[in-house]
Formats: sequence, C-alpha cells, structure tokens
Amino acid sequence: MLTTFEQIYAELRSRGSRKRMVAAWGVDGHTVAAAGKAVELGLADVTLVGDENLIAQACKDEGIDIAAFTIVHNPNEMASIAQAVQMVRDGEGDFLMKGLCSTDKFLRAILNKETGLLPPKGTLTHCTTLEIPSYHKLLFVGDVAVIPAPDLKQKQIIMECLVRTAQAVGVAKPKVAIIAATEQVLSSQPASIEAAILSKMVDRGQIKGCIADGPLALDVAIDQESVAIKGLVSPVAGDADCLLFPNIESGNVFYKANSKLVAGVRQSGILVGAKVPCVLSSRADSIDTKLNSIAIAAMSVK
Repeated sequence: MLTTFEQIYAELRSRGSRKRMVAAWGVDGHTVAAAGKAVELGLADVTLVGDENLIAQACKDEGIDIAAFTIVHNPNEMASIAQAVQMVRDGEGDFLMKGLCSTDKFLRAILNKETGLLPPKGTLTHCTTLEIPSYHKLLFVGDVAVIPAPDLKQKQIIMECLVRTAQAVGVAKPKVAIIAATEQVLSSQPASIEAAILSKMVDRGQIKGCIADGPLALDVAIDQESVAIKGLVSPVAGDADCLLFPNIESGNVFYKANSKLVAGVRQSGILVGAKVPCVLSSRADSIDTKLNSIAIAAMSVK
C-alpha cells in the first residue's frame, strides 16, 4: 500500500511506460509547470491543447522547454476543450486535465451526451486524496465538488468511486467510513439512517470490494483515541481509508479546513465515473496539488 504522494511518483516511474495526458486549454503557468514536472519526473507524457502563443509564453515564464510537450494549437477556449475531450475519446490520450478554463466549461464538455466522456446513465463524482502529516496513510474523500446533495443511490456511486481510486493506489480492500454527525442512528438525522443502510449493503455484498461502517462521526473515523474513549467496536473506526461525506457542504469544509489550517498537507482532485480519469483542481490550486492530481489520475487509468 502506498501511503504518500512521493511513493506514488516512485511507483509510476517504476512501471516503465508513461500514461498520456491531454490538458484542455492548458495555457497558464500553473498547468504548464505541473505538466512539465510530471514529464520531468516520468509520471506522464503530456499534450497541451490551446493557444500556442499563450503556451509558449507560459513555458518561458516558468523556465520550461516547450519541447517537453506535444502542442495542439487551438486559439479558441471552448473549441480547445472540445478538441481535448475528442482526442481522449479517440484514444490519443489516457486521461484528461483541466487547464485555465472554468470548471463549468470543462464539465459541460465531459458531460456532452454526443461527444463527451460519460458512459450512458453514468454519474460523475469528485475524489480528493489527502496526505495529512498527522494521519498514518492517505485519505480518499468524496464528494467535495460535484454532487451537492447525494441521494442514497448517488452515495453508493460515490463510495464505489472512492473505493476504486483507493484500490488503484494499492489499497486492496479499503475501509470506508460513512460520515454523519454521530455514530448513533437517529431518525432526526437522515444522514445517519442512509449511512446505516449503506453499511448493511456492504455487509450483504451489494457494494463490493470494501469494508464499511456508518454512521461514524469524523473523530471516531480517523482517531484511535476517540474510538477507545467512546468504546466503539468497528472494523473501520480509527483506521479509515475513505471518508464518504453526507453532502457537499460537509465534504468541502473538511477539504478546505485541511488545505488552509493543516501545515504540510498535500492533496489532489480528480473526477471519477467518466470513461477516463479527469484531473479537476481549482485554477487557484498550487502546482503541487495539480501534480499530485496528475499522479492519482495516471494511477487510476485502467
């Protein structure tokens, strides 16, 4: 099992063959810098789709040789996004990355029923991977960015996507904590009821490939001392690999609290559920976060 992003980098380098990434409207310094680092470290080969003049300027500003990339010139933002998606559909890339374009435009191209990357009746969700210095392994968290108020079926899909991502990084049977405000099942808290249902679905084999328990409050999901104090008996508590949050508000606050308040935290973000992994980080995210996202996406390619 890989427990840090550096170990993931080493694993990708050891495989000998690089996955191919296509960056949509990859014209900004952060995208170019992260993509250049991915090429330098041997994590992926990169094609940048966008205005070649803007790409050249970004490479110059970042001190990167433009020859490190394959450049597909397209001076129109929306057209370049559609072209990047089409290239991946046509097998010219193994995974997709969002460049300077907005998330709305990126998602619109992926979700296009005729030319996009979502399978029929598919659901797109966001998986965050966190390397938190005070925790003993990587945490896979969802959904913090795409599905606002998931129903029971959507929670099942989010869980399955978290499990697949954790498995891609070497966690054979991920432990999923289904988060609520308390570990008690209370009629006044619907999230706790759905957590109990999902947990039982795992027990009965309706959701495969993982161990799950819920509802679990966040403290008992990730802290052994809290488990001991509360006397909780659980195969997941205190040792979770995946955290399934009840809604986007709770997941997003957890993600941002870690990113802004936890010293040394490292993170990534990808879309799961499309035909290929899609790197989705904020335009304001650090180069390190974008590089980590590229690594997780490359590991997730089937």
